[in-house]
Amino acid sequence: MKNYTAFTIALLIGILANAQTPTTDSTTSINEVVTANQVEWGWLNPLRGDKSPAAGKLWGDRTSTNASGFLVKFKKGFSSPAHIHNVTYRGMVISGLLHNDDEKAEEMWLPKGSFWVQPAGEAHITAASGKVNLAYIEIQEGPYLVKPTSEAFDNGERPVNIDKSNLVWLNAKDITWIKNDSGVQTAFLWGTHENEQLRASLIKLPKGFQGSIKNLSPNFRAVIINGNLTHSITKNAKRSTLQSGSYFGAAKDSVHRVEALEETTIYIRSNGSFNITSK
Repeated sequence: MKNYTAFTIALLIGILANAQTPTTDSTTSINEVVTANQVEWGWLNPLRGDKSPAAGKLWGDRTSTNASGFLVKFKKGFSSPAHIHNVTYRGMVISGLLHNDDEKAEEMWLPKGSFWVQPAGEAHITAASGKVNLAYIEIQEGPYLVKPTSEAFDNGERPVNIDKSNLVWLNAKDITWIKNDSGVQTAFLWGTHENEQLRASLIKLPKGFQGSIKNLSPNFRAVIINGNLTHSITKNAKRSTLQSGSYFGAAKDSVHRVEALEETTIYIRSNGSFNITSK
């Protein structure tokens, strides 16, 4: 058996140091699965109706005061009015092309696999150019609100836009704690990889990978950003196929079996470490 551990490394993309990172999450994850075709959809901004992007719940409730994660679907050609949010959010592009910046900024289209941070209080627009545009959005506290730019404020954070080509992927050639037999790779996104500090990273599983993920923390949430895998919880015969936009949560010390039907990238948010073990 080959063992891959979410190691304690303070290797972060430098510009993310400007963003305030929460250290804990008050919510506790449980064993749960939401496949892409089970997502419940509504409007991100109900006051704008079908002029608003669609929003699909994955975990938590964005209208409550707690942390939550949800999908946002944009029509091709969508461009929002300039606005602000009352809370900071982080986003991963799952499909299409998205632009998120000051309304006067030159368009910088982020393809799938890219990452961005939008600080609370900062005026910006969001636009979409792909045929199908889908993103995973995550907030540390709610409710998630859209407000006019007249209420803009500076909370000390700065926006971040990282094209997928600028992510730093680590494997056995770069660090000692991954043996590259099965080709698992990791890209750290934000947070401090120490003790039970809240952090997020991307895990890339090569096509054909078979193994398990054991959660060692009180909070573990995983979203499929790209690819296709099968998933089951140990001691549970039920197997689900998780495509892009699917989600699974893990209770502490639970073990989840996965098999990558194609190269698969998973966004993992946790309050502590986890182990990935190949078959």
